[in-house]
Amino acid sequence: MEPFQEQTVTDYSRAMRELKGWLENATTSDLQRKSNGTRWTNEELLFHMVFGYMIVRTLLPLVRVISSLPPSWRRAFAAGLDTATGPFDVVNYWGSRAAAMVYNRHRMSRKLEKTVAALTRRLQHESPASLARSVPFPTRWDPLFTADMALSDIYSYATRHFDFHAKQLSLGLSEPE
Repeated sequence: MEPFQEQTVTDYSRAMRELKGWLENATTSDLQRKSNGTRWTNEELLFHMVFGYMIVRTLLPLVRVISSLPPSWRRAFAAGLDTATGPFDVVNYWGSRAAAMVYNRHRMSRKLEKTVAALTRRLQHESPASLARSVPFPTRWDPLFTADMALSDIYSYATRHFDFHAKQLSLGLSEPE
């Protein structure tokens, strides 16, 4: 594996350890407490952090398809998604709330493990050329999206998203080891 791939897998492993630590050490009260700076509870936010990895699995084939389109179509696709930011925000919020009932504290760690395993398998088969494929992204959907994102950016997005939201947790626990 290339250094980027090794670092990405290392970052995925760290996120899995952190999530597992938080879930093992948090009380029901901790998980039901509102997070800092979001409308989610800590448990809902933790699921949303896992969801970032799940969405990457969906984005990978989309990037492959969109990157094969003419540049004007790629830009139009991203612009179209940006116009749908309002509905996206509603679905993102309520979807994470609802999904946290299914992928709750007892199931979300296993879901992250399965998702990371699938991402790692795919990442190991990527070439430098495939990792360089890029497409315009809807920058209004997420503060971590940029106007043009390569496949390598998508793979690393999941952990950047995880780390961004980890700062919003209000679990009252020390950092997991």
